[in-house]
Amino acid sequence: MTQFVPTGLRVSAALAWRFLFVIAALYVLVWLAGYFSHIMVPLAIALLLAALMAPGVDRLVQLRVPRGLAALIVMVAGLAVVGGLITFVIITFSQGLPKLQQQVSDSLEQIRDWLVQGPLHLRQEQIQGFIDDTIDAIQDNQSALTEGAITTATTIGEILTGFVLTVFILIFFLYDGAGIWRFITRGVPSRVRERVDVAGRRGFAALVSYVRATAAVALVDAVGIGIGLAIVGVPLVVPLAALVFLAAFVPIIGAVLAGTVAVLVALVANGFVPALIVLAIVVGVMQLESHVLQPWLLGRAVRLHPLAVVLAIAAGLVAAGIAGALLSVPLLAVLNAGIKSLVNERGTDPDEVDVLHEQESEAPETDAKPDDTKATWERP
Repeated sequence: MTQFVPTGLRVSAALAWRFLFVIAALYVLVWLAGYFSHIMVPLAIALLLAALMAPGVDRLVQLRVPRGLAALIVMVAGLAVVGGLITFVIITFSQGLPKLQQQVSDSLEQIRDWLVQGPLHLRQEQIQGFIDDTIDAIQDNQSALTEGAITTATTIGEILTGFVLTVFILIFFLYDGAGIWRFITRGVPSRVRERVDVAGRRGFAALVSYVRATAAVALVDAVGIGIGLAIVGVPLVVPLAALVFLAAFVPIIGAVLAGTVAVLVALVANGFVPALIVLAIVVGVMQLESHVLQPWLLGRAVRLHPLAVVLAIAAGLVAAGIAGALLSVPLLAVLNAGIKSLVNERGTDPDEVDVLHEQESEAPETDAKPDDTKATWERP
């Protein structure tokens, strides 16, 4: 009976069931990643940090520093910088909090006067009634708020556990990343092992380029918003700029949250019009990031079309929230570089691929001869 089925229908049916199997396999992989998210997220973050810190370890090794000591120095220095920024932001905010509290109190008094004497002409009793209703609502939902506080405490515990796991994994990545990769490739069939090895190294090279470009984007965001805040005269400029820098490592969402904090500080400290100006500055920097910096710098670094970068961020945000937005583009970059290498690259010795210093754009776009790409994983 098969001969009576039109060719087009047979081809469509064959493609359809194969497509369904691929979608089912991807769904299972995504479900497993979500189920083991407490392990997968620290592992992915440790890999990103390793891509950022590994060139520094390699440079110290070239200066005759033992690899274990070099990994320890770079990791401690990197964590000290991040921890120092976070500590600086917290301390500076704490020191400026009393002044902000006084400014918030003054602003609330101004709002109260405007509500009474302004065009709304509200009575003092109406305002006090609204305040009393708000307090009653909070008291009525005290159990829900308590449960939320418990959930927050649990979340903090999970974050601390994830941080310890991330540091533990990062130590091994920096100390013996090449050895870990060689161990993984032993499970690949020998006839394709070298091609898979080269593809994996190309993917990590793209990841190194990605984290460098992301750091550049975060720096531009912090400098742009910081200059705007200084011009407007908003207090706490430096810690707000540092907060923007840290948050910008989460594409789009991080800049939005940090910018919202800056606008709120400007509102309570400087008033409504300066807050609008700060909002315009934040929106302008976000537009620059979304439409120019993210697609141009990241797109060039990881050899992706700007539309692919934007769609990857959006898809990651929908699928897994902030973690998905943070990890979607580097995952796409690694897959893009690895698949490109598998399809186009032939005859390259895995030990001659420089994953730390070679730009991803230097990878061959067509079939490569054995001597076309000469470099090393670890420079002598």
